[in-house]
Amino acid sequence: MKFIDEYRSGDTARKLAGEIARLATRPLKIMEVCGGHTHTIFKYGIEDLLPDSVTMIHGPGCPVCVIPLGRVDDAISIALQSGVVFTTFGDMMRVPGSKTNLLDAKARGADVRMVYSPLDALKIAKKNPDRQIVFLALGFETTSPSTALTVLQAAKDGVENFSVFCNHIMIVPALKALLDSPDLQLDGFVGPGHVSTVIGTRPYDFVVREYGKPVVVSGFEPLDVLQSVYMVVKQTVEGRVEVENQYARCVSRGGNLKALEALSEVFEPRDYFEWRGLGSIAHSGMRLKQKYARFDAERRFDVPGLRIADPKACQCGEILKGVKKPWECKVFGTACTPETPIGSCMVSSEGACAAYYNYGRLSKIAGRAAQT
Repeated sequence: MKFIDEYRSGDTARKLAGEIARLATRPLKIMEVCGGHTHTIFKYGIEDLLPDSVTMIHGPGCPVCVIPLGRVDDAISIALQSGVVFTTFGDMMRVPGSKTNLLDAKARGADVRMVYSPLDALKIAKKNPDRQIVFLALGFETTSPSTALTVLQAAKDGVENFSVFCNHIMIVPALKALLDSPDLQLDGFVGPGHVSTVIGTRPYDFVVREYGKPVVVSGFEPLDVLQSVYMVVKQTVEGRVEVENQYARCVSRGGNLKALEALSEVFEPRDYFEWRGLGSIAHSGMRLKQKYARFDAERRFDVPGLRIADPKACQCGEILKGVKKPWECKVFGTACTPETPIGSCMVSSEGACAAYYNYGRLSKIAGRAAQT
């Protein structure tokens, strides 16, 4: 394929769906780990094409969604400190903390600015040497190399008023936590494409070796996702358990070596990191190494560091674990909407609740659920 419309061919999609239906003679539960895949599934009606025997389970691959309330409160506490310019990506501005969010903190007088990359934050630091510039770093291995390279640039340029509030996380410990959960029984995974461009496909070998589940790393176009589901189903029917790479045009076995070198230079694993819905997972978060401690906002500022439970009305945790579907939450689409989000899954465009709200409320799946 050479052009984007070829990846969105309706005729090819129906043929793939027909092959999946022919092969899937027993119920199968397949998790798409990445929030970008969830978005594709509902935007293009993929779940409506799949047979009833195949159920897609939406995983915790939205980095904004898995940030717990306590970490949001920590970010707000830094933003409200005197002399601080707090920078963040746009989708974090409206993620609720326990009482408020960064957008409200901005309205109260905090200097909170939206940026498109950590390098934007570094530029602000260079232009404002009398202010402390903090960048809210978050995301899986997809975005962490850009943070690492920015820290290296800040060290090279001798910028002393720049720091990072690091919330970078790693996909492999999260997958292991899901596979160890007794609540969730899965037949295979549609693996994350963006993360895999950095780490490669090799890190998923443990899913095959230790848990006997197939993994197919997928691209993000509709036919990418459908072909990946087909590959998972085909492995299951044939009794194979392998890590396969559907996204070979962007992903390699060994990943991006330059990006991995930058990560290894700047970051080290935390002993534990708190995830919304999944709880505390060992070695799942990143922190700056001691040699770059001067760029660590958690060392530079006093932060509360409290663990705070999610609102009782919000079932974002169960949705992130794949235990519940968004429409099974009592406040979905009523008290909780993209305009008035209660949980983080409704804020980010990659969140499962936002995808269901924007694209999935009229699907046949939602219709069946409403009738039960």
